[in-house]
Amino acid sequence: MPLLLALAAEASVGAIGWAAVGLPHLGVLAAQSAGLDLASGLWVDEPGRQWVQVVATLAEVVPVVLVGRLGPVPGQVARRLAAVLRRSGSVLLAAESWEGAAVRMNVVSSVWDGIGEGHGLLGGRRVQVMAVGRGASAVPRYAQMLLPGPDGRVALVRTDTAATGTSKALTAVGSEGWPALRVAG
Repeated sequence: MPLLLALAAEASVGAIGWAAVGLPHLGVLAAQSAGLDLASGLWVDEPGRQWVQVVATLAEVVPVVLVGRLGPVPGQVARRLAAVLRRSGSVLLAAESWEGAAVRMNVVSSVWDGIGEGHGLLGGRRVQVMAVGRGASAVPRYAQMLLPGPDGRVALVRTDTAATGTSKALTAVGSEGWPALRVAG
């Protein structure tokens, strides 16, 4: 869920709103901590059997729609929603597998920083994210991120090999470096 919220927060910067559908366990504090503007968010915890219409309607109204487990997504439904998203320019971020997704992102490893020798304060969580898509994006790409970063939002991590080549220093790039995740190899 932290990766989903981080992606939503970045995608909704400067946007008029966002929506969460079928995510009844999405916490208000977690959404706010990730950088989502609560005043512009819409929650539909249980959309019922009409979830396709709910998602399509919200995609026409807000630029970012988060979806949880809604039910089976047959190819015809996925194509219909993809057409709505193309027409409206909205982004759909799914917490579960979604047929027809342009890119799939998963946290493949995670390490907490800051606890030292079993004591101390947690400073953040460093994650390795894999992105794989269709066509030219079919080759998996990896990036390290802090979830959360120093400012509470997502931050890309750049690794610099020291002169000896044996140690690496981690540097948070910050949210301005976020687009590199989508294009960097």
